[in-house]
Order: sequence, then C-alpha cells, then structure tokens
Amino acid sequence: QVQLVESGGGLVQPGGSLRLSCVASGSIRSINTMGWYRQAPGKQREMVATHTSSGLPNLADSAKGRFTITRDNAKKTVYLQMNSLKPEDTAVYYCNAVITRYGEIGSYNYWGQGTQVTVSS
Repeated sequence: QVQLVESGGGLVQPGGSLRLSCVASGSIRSINTMGWYRQAPGKQREMVATHTSSGLPNLADSAKGRFTITRDNAKKTVYLQMNSLKPEDTAVYYCNAVITRYGEIGSYNYWGQGTQVTVSS
C-alpha cells in the first residue's frame, strides 16, 4: 500500500504565501517524479510543478517566478512554496508521485487526497 498525504493548504490573502508538503509512505522501492497538480471548480486538473528524482524541476508558466518546488528524497517528501498568490490560484492541490513498489517491476501513478488552497481578501 502506498499513501501520499498533503498538508499546508488554507485561506490566504492575495499576495500572501503558503507552503504545501506531501509525504509518501508505504512499500516504496523507488520514486521517480513527484509533483503538484491543481483543479479549480469547473476546470480540468492541470500540472503546477514537477520534480524528477535526478533534481530537475518543471514549472507551469503560471507558476514560474512565484512558486518553487523542492524535494527531500530521504524523507520521501515534496514541497511547493507558493508566493505572490493570486485569486486564480484558488484550487484543490493534489500531490502526485510515480512510484515503484517492492515486488513490482513497473511504476505507477499515485495521488494524494488533495488540499484546498483559497486566495481571497
């Protein structure tokens, strides 16, 4: 069993900051990419930022210059530091990880339960 547990969401005023965390646990042999996606009401889920196991970050254009993704491989944790937040950043943010479990050959996509981020005055 693999679990991804997010934390750090909440209500923040425009221009404010939040830091999201996601911890992976379970029977994990290796983690490839970890990242963050978000889904606003009435919209499709979209990639916000991803981070490969070799240390390469990838940010959506909407996140560049404001968000930073970092990763602690030893802790199986990925972080998303979000600065200069805008009302359009309001969404449920989901953690994603591509994981190989012990006893398995292939890698599979796993998702967290989501954490709400609301940017409003």
